[in-house]
Amino acid sequence: MINILDKLFSNSKNFNLLSIKFQKIKIDTEITKIFSAIEKFSDKAELRYVGGCVRKTINNETIDDIDLAVNLKPTEVIEALKKNSIKYFDTGIKHGTITAIINKNKFEITSLRKDTKTDGRHAEVEFFNDWKEDASRRDFSINSIYADINGNLFDPFDGKKDLENGDIKFIGNAERRIKEDYLRILRYIRFFLNYSKKDHDLNITKTIKKNLDGVSKISTDRLLDEFRKLLKSKGFLRLSKDKFCFEIINLIFPQFVNLSIFKNLNNFALKNIDNLDFIFLISLMIIDGKDNADYFIYKFNISKNDQKRILFLNNIYSQGINNKTFLKKNLEKILYFNGKQSLLDLIYFQIFKLKKIDNKLIAMLNFFKEQESKKMPVKAKNIIAKYNIPEGKRLGEILNKIEEKWISNDFKISDQEIEKLVKN
Repeated sequence: MINILDKLFSNSKNFNLLSIKFQKIKIDTEITKIFSAIEKFSDKAELRYVGGCVRKTINNETIDDIDLAVNLKPTEVIEALKKNSIKYFDTGIKHGTITAIINKNKFEITSLRKDTKTDGRHAEVEFFNDWKEDASRRDFSINSIYADINGNLFDPFDGKKDLENGDIKFIGNAERRIKEDYLRILRYIRFFLNYSKKDHDLNITKTIKKNLDGVSKISTDRLLDEFRKLLKSKGFLRLSKDKFCFEIINLIFPQFVNLSIFKNLNNFALKNIDNLDFIFLISLMIIDGKDNADYFIYKFNISKNDQKRILFLNNIYSQGINNKTFLKKNLEKILYFNGKQSLLDLIYFQIFKLKKIDNKLIAMLNFFKEQESKKMPVKAKNIIAKYNIPEGKRLGEILNKIEEKWISNDFKISDQEIEKLVKN
């Protein structure tokens, strides 16, 4: 489908589609307030879009965050924001990054810098005002494109051309770039799967394999965050079809024992994968009914809420499932005891594991999407008032018996049954 902007402006002699796209960013985000604040600070102050937002704008992708580069020092950026009543916080002031906030939208502003010392994980930096020098310390040419507020590009390493040609190039020496930050191995895989139109450069693949041990220096939080970006990107489903990328991911994340599940997803799973969250998709890869899920949770410091989701699925599959598991009455019990999220996770999990679409499961999924957990109809106050039972151990025992009977009877119970349980 031809983009509406193409339709409107394709016949204009002075038309600049890229400029129009950047105009849309201004309209959608009120980012002009930040540009204005910086430009008013001094005659030499300059702010530019950089990195992912430029790359995605050029490539007609949805922009999910906006990074900016500025030729001011971090303290000067803070001063400029304060003068214009723009909220901010020190994201990483040591490395030159300030996050500005306008109407709940966050914008990372990083001062031009060069790395003076690197160890594969962190860098010591020095701030200056050389745009090309700043570009030269970035990882890939497609990430070293800057744009002013009107969409005029500064592209010292021909990143736009590489993006259009589907050519993933490190800036300068690939091994040097990788040794500066070993996370760039994962970033290479993400960019290759999303943008490449060519085969892997053999020198790059050799360099990555040679330096793969360096990934152990990266924190598990950074590793998982980068994989999250890959998993939620359009290129993820290419992973199982790319031998080199698949091999590297398996070596970095040996806990992903079921990674190959994405090779042959049924049509329903393929259509719905983008709507499912990171933890669910991770669950698909790590759950084997054994202790792999526990190890993954331990190694990657998963939050307690996400742990519960993963371990619920793992426990279900370790016990073994069958057709009875997905009977409506049994699923209603799961909904009651474990909550809606866990129930939907379970149904989706089973759907994704199947090579063919199971319409009964899909019908059950759609049914429970609209359901809420049953609520115990009998309260302590009801028993106290009607049967003159005082608070205490006996009351608790009666309520437990009533709840058990209610659940076993498909969440139904009569007054007669309640009275019988009270008097027994």
